[in-house]
Amino acid sequence: MSSVLITGATGFIGSWLTEALLYRGLHVRALVRSSSSADNLNGLDVELVKGDYADIQSLRKAVEGVEYIYHVAGVTKALDEKTYIAGNVTATENLLQAACDAAPTLKRFLHVSSGAAVGPSPALDKPVDETAPCKPITLYGRTKFMAEEVCKKFALRLPLTIVRPSIIYGPRDKDLLEHFKAVKSGIVPVFGWDVEKRYDYLYVYDLVVGIIAAAESPKARGEVYFLSGAAHSWEEVGEAAKKALGKSFTIKVRLPDSVVYAVAALAEDIGKARGKISILNRDRARDGEQTYWIFSTEKARRDLGFDPQTSLDEGFRQTVAWYREHKWL
Repeated sequence: MSSVLITGATGFIGSWLTEALLYRGLHVRALVRSSSSADNLNGLDVELVKGDYADIQSLRKAVEGVEYIYHVAGVTKALDEKTYIAGNVTATENLLQAACDAAPTLKRFLHVSSGAAVGPSPALDKPVDETAPCKPITLYGRTKFMAEEVCKKFALRLPLTIVRPSIIYGPRDKDLLEHFKAVKSGIVPVFGWDVEKRYDYLYVYDLVVGIIAAAESPKARGEVYFLSGAAHSWEEVGEAAKKALGKSFTIKVRLPDSVVYAVAALAEDIGKARGKISILNRDRARDGEQTYWIFSTEKARRDLGFDPQTSLDEGFRQTVAWYREHKWL
């Protein structure tokens, strides 16, 4: 039985990846910090290994004997740049070094990066592909790009593959939950004043299928892939949420970028003063100011057979059903 290590297994994407790998009959080891909640892994036959990304010795123990490492863990929101670097860059470098030291049977190190490491696309008909130069616009994006650069330094010593997801949604996701709550209350937020923005959305299960394909494909060694779904406008996202929630009447509220940024900056500053991380912050607002976040999946389709199957309507229907079942909505 093949053995795999997953970092971030207790989180949104990592927990679904864990379930998929268990379904395939693999032995799954999850690297968890002492402060992590393992609620998403309850009832699953997973080997939990305590570790700290700043402690290479604990990482060496975690990677011993594994054939695949799925590095999903990362910091998406933080109070300062130091925390982003520690969680996205230093943690990745230490895990890579541990794999070099203690995982001689390793077949693939799969690093989950982000489309934010590259930046937005210049036009609707010009999706960003893997040949585009990286121009991240946020702290999160810059540190994910830095982590990719660290990965490339280990490319001659380890069988590496990098994937860059677009916006991911689905059951257990807390980020898009706020949008669903707004629509449930009767408000469909639309961001931007005089332009129709379009962003790629991908259902979490389709992402998991792509991640596993990238890890197992011989063609993928040393390669980078975008994994994304179809592009949708805020109006389309709102309508899909409205349909999933069964709302017959809502009010569309258009929010100028300047207003969103001002509110985000205030929320971030208040959060910092209280020592708490705000879901709405300058990085998020800066991302939302962009007109297009659209990525080409041509390479992933060619090399991996990547072919997302879940429409936005169906994905939102399943997501809302899960939210309701677990009393999130």
